[in-house]
Amino acid sequence: MTGTPYATMIEARDIRKRYSTTTALDGVDLDVPTGTVYGLLGPNGAGKTTLVRILATLLRPDSGAARVAGRDVVREANAVRYRIGLTGQFAAVDEKLTGRENLRLFGRLYHLPRRQAKEKADALLERFGLAEAGDRVVSMYSGGMRRRLDIAASLLVDPAVLFLDEPTTGLDPRSRSQVWDAIRGLVREGTTVLLTTQYLDEADQLADRIGVIDRGRLIASGTPGELKGSVGGTRVEIVVEDPSRLGAAVDALRHAVDADPHVVPGARRISAAVDGAGGDLIAAAVRALDAAGIVTEDIALRRPTLDDVFLRLTGHTT
Repeated sequence: MTGTPYATMIEARDIRKRYSTTTALDGVDLDVPTGTVYGLLGPNGAGKTTLVRILATLLRPDSGAARVAGRDVVREANAVRYRIGLTGQFAAVDEKLTGRENLRLFGRLYHLPRRQAKEKADALLERFGLAEAGDRVVSMYSGGMRRRLDIAASLLVDPAVLFLDEPTTGLDPRSRSQVWDAIRGLVREGTTVLLTTQYLDEADQLADRIGVIDRGRLIASGTPGELKGSVGGTRVEIVVEDPSRLGAAVDALRHAVDADPHVVPGARRISAAVDGAGGDLIAAAVRALDAAGIVTEDIALRRPTLDDVFLRLTGHTT
């Protein structure tokens, strides 16, 4: 069902949800273009999973409206379910069955004919690099293999939209990379992916656009480059050996790089937002600090990261 003719595959307007006295979502708007990855960043309890559950028809919003693949998630919930796949935070596969048996079972649960379920299972095992392990019981799979099998199961009906709720939590770097490759392959084939994650590097690697959600509100949205640019440009950062020389280092750095440095609270680090050629600025900073007799442990040119964005927007790191 990939390739459905919608410019915007997911649309949400003023989505609100409360649990007793807790506001989980407080008026979220969202637009996800077709054939892209939208990364939803936020700390635990920010509202990411609640939003995914509403978009996947598992939870009704208190107010607001949302459409997925052109269908209303409340009034046309059954039609939405035939157009989506969902992979939760924990792999929902049976450890006592083989990988192939798992996929065939899911195919039958999707009401696929027996032969079609068998063919789809074989094709998906091949696609996700699990063909050789297909006849081994899942209890023998690594975490990355289980996650890939779980994603494969969500693709048995060729969904137009795939919801991935923190898909690499707890995986080692190699397994995370394998899952990333699988996601990239899906998007190349036309699947739209909504990815929730706490890993900033994951969003940076995969997402075409990123939304930052905190305390039930979408507080920023844009491409990774746009969000990084919103917190400023390049910075020169130094770490001094002697904390008592921080003031002198600030003075020396101010004249050397023509900027207004500041001391990072709780550290021996000084940071200054700068413009100009990186090598020239570093050289000027080193000369000025040497002339002032200041010993440094580190000096570097640093560009903004998504961690800087998250810290600026929410006041804390992920």
